[in-house]
Amino acid sequence: MLGARSRTTSPSGPIGTDPSGNAVRLTQVTKEYGRGSGKVVALDDVSVGVAAGTFTAVMGPSGSGKSTFLHCAAGLDRPTSGTVRLGGQNLGELDETQLTRLRRTRIGFVFQAFNLLPALTVEQNITLPLRLDGQGTDHDTVRGVTDAVGLTGLLTRHPAELSGGQQQRVAIARALITRPEVIFADEPTGAVDPDTADGILTLLRQAVTDLHQTVVMVTHDPAAAQHTDEVIFLAAGRVVRRMTTPSAPRIKAAMTELRRNA
Repeated sequence: MLGARSRTTSPSGPIGTDPSGNAVRLTQVTKEYGRGSGKVVALDDVSVGVAAGTFTAVMGPSGSGKSTFLHCAAGLDRPTSGTVRLGGQNLGELDETQLTRLRRTRIGFVFQAFNLLPALTVEQNITLPLRLDGQGTDHDTVRGVTDAVGLTGLLTRHPAELSGGQQQRVAIARALITRPEVIFADEPTGAVDPDTADGILTLLRQAVTDLHQTVVMVTHDPAAAQHTDEVIFLAAGRVVRRMTTPSAPRIKAAMTELRRNA
């Protein structure tokens, strides 16, 4: 069974939650690119937490800092200043080797482009994070994950033999296989048709409700964001609004207002 792990601050072990119950917290995070007149402030003094066991969308107009938010929160990029904590772990305290291992074992990633290795089978793609970490692959765990995402009977196929929706299911299974505390999804429905997108979002929703995961999803699509528990809106690198129990019409209205004020 996939589920939450207990709290610890060891970079090689589970990261759990912070004292406030957050799986992710950014505190006064600023991220700058370039210098002098060419400097771009992608995140500007952002302080926000994401509660453990929730499905959260991050939205905003183009250039609002959505991708930078995800990259800093997931430890893919270091902020210029401020603190990023994944549960009990301050990412700024980790060297590059520790940070790489934490991303590989304690965080799951789902990207728009799937990022599957074409020479590997479905099963080999799913279990790749375990093998990179030197872990064995337990058959029952693999079967549990693949059954949960609807890949039963497809484990010996290669990515080229799958539809786009099936490839994204492989990516979700790969994100789940290490039993991560947080799954970060970057436009996970951007490369699939609307019907397939609904299936992908249902899987991510189930990862939260059934497997007690925390999912943070960057999206531009109000129809996708309405599947979440909360939407964090960014504009010009700042958090400008948070919306609970979101609906597509409310999200569209909020985005229209942000674009009008940009």
